[in-house]
Amino acid sequence: MENFSIQYINQIPYKLKSPFDLSFIEKYGEVFKVYDDQDSGNICFGVKDGDERYFIKFAGAPTERYAGKPEEAIVDLKSAVQVYQDLAHPHLIRLIRTEEVGGGFAAIFEWTDGACMGKMYPLSRERFLQMPDNTRFEVFADILDFHIHVIKQGYVAIDFYDGSILYDFDKEETLICDIDLYSKRPYINTMGRMWGSSRFMSPEEFTRGAEIDEVTNVYGMGATAFALFGGEKDRSMEKWRLSKELYEVALKAVSDEREMRQQSLAEFKYDWNRTRIVRR
Repeated sequence: MENFSIQYINQIPYKLKSPFDLSFIEKYGEVFKVYDDQDSGNICFGVKDGDERYFIKFAGAPTERYAGKPEEAIVDLKSAVQVYQDLAHPHLIRLIRTEEVGGGFAAIFEWTDGACMGKMYPLSRERFLQMPDNTRFEVFADILDFHIHVIKQGYVAIDFYDGSILYDFDKEETLICDIDLYSKRPYINTMGRMWGSSRFMSPEEFTRGAEIDEVTNVYGMGATAFALFGGEKDRSMEKWRLSKELYEVALKAVSDEREMRQQSLAEFKYDWNRTRIVRR
């Protein structure tokens, strides 16, 4: 088992591969949460400064699960800043500012109290999945609208999965986070299996040389529908919570054959909304 270093900030423990001074994070406020279990190369903090709270994403520390070097994580986070700026949207977490600090690079975001749908946060996920279907419909509509915006901005979504989906129950607000790997089109898969959760990934995201485009993102939105309303990877009708007609719209989107899917997110949205209205 790999050795790691346990450190503390404001009496909160976190793991790194080796010791690293992160005390500078406290200049942003009082640390109340540490996220050290990421494989992105970033370590993240929730901090409170008076009435304001922030989410700090920092690259440059030797995080436990990252396979690369801290310098590579810094380059990746700096690249991601442009993505957040280009794709700014009411349903995307808001980037406030960035800076070189502590021998690395920090991105400061607005904090959200959203419950995360991701499996890595079981209590949060349980609350998320207790939402009534009407609320899930609204969440799905927000996710879909954000990704239509992504396409309009000349980007394609990469590494989108349930861990990217947040819902603030107090504000009744959907938020998307962790879009660091979204990329400008055209985008070609140069690695074979790409980043992401296999539950949300299309066949072309496993195929070196395949184009990753809007039709790829149609698959991702279909997989999201099955995560919200069905059995995720079990895409049988028995696990589906909604009508047979909506099931068929989602099933078409996750076809392994690209030409069988809806050919745009707008087409998918039209089919979904038309079918839902007809069934009311």
